[in-house]
Amino acid sequence: MKRLLAVSDIHGCAEEFKELLDKAKFNAEEDQLILLGDYVDRGPASRETVEHVMFLVREKGAIALKGNHDQRFLEVVSGTDDLTEMKFFEHGGIQTFQSFSGVRDFDLKTAKERIRVNCSEHLAFLRELPLYYENDTHIFVHAGLNPAYVDWKTQPERDFIWIRAPFVQQRTVVKKIVVFGHTTTKDIHGKAEVWFDTDKIGIDGGCAYGLQLNLLEIKGKNQYKTYSVVSKGSWK
Repeated sequence: MKRLLAVSDIHGCAEEFKELLDKAKFNAEEDQLILLGDYVDRGPASRETVEHVMFLVREKGAIALKGNHDQRFLEVVSGTDDLTEMKFFEHGGIQTFQSFSGVRDFDLKTAKERIRVNCSEHLAFLRELPLYYENDTHIFVHAGLNPAYVDWKTQPERDFIWIRAPFVQQRTVVKKIVVFGHTTTKDIHGKAEVWFDTDKIGIDGGCAYGLQLNLLEIKGKNQYKTYSVVSKGSWK
C-alpha cells in the first residue's frame, strides 16, 4: 500500500517545501503526494513553487488541488474588481507579482501583461486544478466542507477554498476523514503542529507566518505520522 503524503499552504516557501519532501523521504514510486493548494503569495518564491508543483504532478504523479490564493492570483492577473485586487496585495500578492514578473518595483498594468505572456503555462495549470480528491477513507480539500450540504460535492466552489469556522467548529456530515489546510493549526489549537479531530485533520502549520510547513503521512484509516520543517522567514 502506498503512503499518502499531504502538504498544504506552501505559500511561496519553495525551499522549505523541498526540504520537507526530502525529510519525509518522498519516493514517487512508493508514495502518493497530495498538495492542498495555496502555492502562491507571502513567501519569496511563488513562481518556483508553482513550477515545482507542476513538475511533481506531471513527472511524479502528484495530485494538486486549488486554494483560495491560487484562485485570487488568477483573478487579479486576468483583471478583476478593485476590492479583490486590494485584498490580494494586502495578503502577500506583492511577493507573488515580484516572483512571477521578475521585477521588484513593478508597474501593475505592465506586470500583469508580463505574467500573462510569459507565464501562460503556469496560469493554465492553476486554472485547471481540481477542488478536492477522495479515496476510500479520506477527503482532501483546501479549506473544508460546508456542513449545510448533505451532498458535499454540490457545495459552491467558494466553500472548497474559503470556508473556515462552519467547517472547523462543526461535525462533518461525511463518514470519511477530511484533511484540510487554509485555517492555520495555530488558530485552531494554539500550536503549529498538525491538528487531529475525530472527523478532520488540519495541516496548515503557518509556514508563511514564520512557523512551520507540515506533512501528513497516511498509511491507513487511523495510521498517521507527521513531519515538519521550520520556516526560514515570515511574510504577511
